Amino acid sequence: MNANASRIVQTASHWGVYGVELSAAGEILSTRPFNADPAPPALIHGLPDMVRSPLRITQPHVRAGYLRQRERSAQGRGAEAFVPVSWDTALDLVVDGMQRIKSEFGNESIYGGSYGWASAGRLHHSPSVLKRFLGLFGGYVDKRGNHSFGAALGVMPYVTGDNDVTSMVVPWSSIVEHSELVVMFGGAHSKNMQIDAGGAAMHENAGWIARAAASRVRFVNISPARSDMTQGLDADWIPIRPNTDAAMMLGLAHSLVMHRAHDIAFLATYCEGYEAFERYLLGLDDGVAKDAAWAAAVTGVPAETIEALALRMAGCRTLVTTTWSIQRADHGEQPVWATVALASMLGQIGLPGGGFSLGFGAVAGITVNRPENIPRPTLSLGKNPIRSFVPVGRVADMLLNPGSELEFNGTTIRMPDIRLIYSVGGNPFHHNTNLNRFVQAWRKPEMVVVHEPWWNPPSKYADIVLPATTTMERNDILATDLQRHYIAMRQVIDPVAASRNDMDIFAELSDRLGFRQAYTEGRDEMGWLRHLYAQARERAFELGYAPPAFDAFWAAGSYEFPMLKAPPLFMSAFRSDPVANKLATPSGKIELFSRRIEAFGYDDCPPHPAWLEPAEWLGGQRAATYPFHLLSNQPEGRLHSQMDAGAVSRATKLGGREPLTLHAADAQRHGVVAGDVVKVFNDRGAFLATAVISDALMPGVLQVATGAWFDPEDPAAPCSVEKHGNPNVVTMDKGTSRLTQSSVAQTVLVQIEKCVDPPRVSAFDLPAIYSA
Repeated sequence: MNANASRIVQTASHWGVYGVELSAAGEILSTRPFNADPAPPALIHGLPDMVRSPLRITQPHVRAGYLRQRERSAQGRGAEAFVPVSWDTALDLVVDGMQRIKSEFGNESIYGGSYGWASAGRLHHSPSVLKRFLGLFGGYVDKRGNHSFGAALGVMPYVTGDNDVTSMVVPWSSIVEHSELVVMFGGAHSKNMQIDAGGAAMHENAGWIARAAASRVRFVNISPARSDMTQGLDADWIPIRPNTDAAMMLGLAHSLVMHRAHDIAFLATYCEGYEAFERYLLGLDDGVAKDAAWAAAVTGVPAETIEALALRMAGCRTLVTTTWSIQRADHGEQPVWATVALASMLGQIGLPGGGFSLGFGAVAGITVNRPENIPRPTLSLGKNPIRSFVPVGRVADMLLNPGSELEFNGTTIRMPDIRLIYSVGGNPFHHNTNLNRFVQAWRKPEMVVVHEPWWNPPSKYADIVLPATTTMERNDILATDLQRHYIAMRQVIDPVAASRNDMDIFAELSDRLGFRQAYTEGRDEMGWLRHLYAQARERAFELGYAPPAFDAFWAAGSYEFPMLKAPPLFMSAFRSDPVANKLATPSGKIELFSRRIEAFGYDDCPPHPAWLEPAEWLGGQRAATYPFHLLSNQPEGRLHSQMDAGAVSRATKLGGREPLTLHAADAQRHGVVAGDVVKVFNDRGAFLATAVISDALMPGVLQVATGAWFDPEDPAAPCSVEKHGNPNVVTMDKGTSRLTQSSVAQTVLVQIEKCVDPPRVSAFDLPAIYSA
């Protein structure tokens, strides 16, 4: 055997499976895509590029002020230097702080609702190992909902009796074979199809897009941005004022009624409450008919375009799709519910190529058929004795206003008094809104502990930082809900510097706290993988699958589940027999009017789909001061904020900042040319970005990708300009409604001005570190 020969070790991430080529000395030479993946993305090169980055945290660190004064120094969080300490010192500090806070304030003072995609593996999933640990410690306050599709997650149980939002999709195969028209509210961009929560083994959308382009199906992109649509589908573009999609849907629905093009038989058989919804459409109670002319005044889409599209939709096999981004807005429940209402009026729900889809193309596997009910190796979280929770979009309210009450989903919850935040596997300074207010909230608790591989915003805003490994430094199994493979994720390199696996860190803390055996159950990493795989394999055999024994799987590197039978089309069983396959709603039908929601009495979420004016939009009074609507889309060169410091993400930046797209007329009016640094601001904050001029965005609208690492000019100042291009310094932090209290990150008005002397971006600088 050649001692100088290289070797390839397979691992995986949310964006793909890949092999890492290593030299005999352990140096990373290249990255090789999974041989079964037809279209691996460039993102697979991101982690090998960053795994030994100078930003790696080499040993535990403690914020200097915390080390001196503990809980009395929280206001320095995010602005002070760090002191390197030993693992024993750091773990002792964590244990001392946890025990003191539990003793003085109880477990309801501990927030463990750590949010983020974390690792792709089934064992080393950071929020899961954290919750297992905190549950054994006596419990923790958890989160409820998600930032991705929280409004849909909350409202759809009232509409169709189901909250499995990722299953509410008609796949490409049905579209290509049966659809004639696909009307896409918010488009469907291929960059979002690079990733899957838990890992994307296969990237098959490009092939389906090519087949769709060659088929008879035609696409309509209803969006403020023409670029929100995948290239190659030659879609008709209907520009629409942001946050007015529900009004457009109502205008289409009204047109169907006026032309008697709605399916009365379907509505009578499969729907509950259509009569009340139609009264609203016709304006019989409020005196306002939601006709095409009314919708045109709200949306900016010509009335004749709305009416013509309605008739076109009624005249052929039509699929209506709505992106997750559209429901991340004020009253975001309404466009989701209106999507279902519009599809119900067309009468094609449950038919091949017809009906509706929520989040079509939002992630890689959501649009592709896959075997049913694949069991996943799953680590038990154990019990959480604490029943208190917070809606995920209301974390800042919880931290700032303990004891306050919040109406949520028909109940009233009391905000707990959080004294300790334990956060792993996520970036709160990415997904939370109104970051200047959020920083104030983050500085309220007495203690913040994070596990992080890199010096990124969560680590810089912590008190105790424990260096964590990446997927390349541990063994795991990829097995995600939207893919058909098990993938062996093998350890590629030794842990960098003094970093440790999250699970090993919690095992050490459990040992100090007296419950190590309960936490580890006597298993090491490979012992857990064998155990979890064996449990999943047993369930797989019961379902008719035959995955190999663990050793054979691990040696082979992957197992692909076969398609034992064609998966049922979304809602086809309900359509075929609505009595035998009734929905889990009170009526057993699609509810276009919900008496349960009516009983809540929420004026911000009526009992049927409706148009409610957003808190901020281009048709409102606030637009006189802030005349631009800012939209934040998903980035092309990273997953959310993951790998932002890597080469793939940095290559998408201009002058080190996020690109900001604006229309040429808007740029000219503000004296901005391509490449200028622009200040984007409102009364909540300001950020800097680099101008890109485009006619693919309607005038009055700006667009910037999310995920730039938070980089305030002066971290100690209460409202400092963010230098890197993080849009969440200007976004609102109210809930969509009292029903779901979800994120409204897409509801934001701003003003712009040219920045003539921009400060240097320091997002990828190390914090100040005192010598040990």
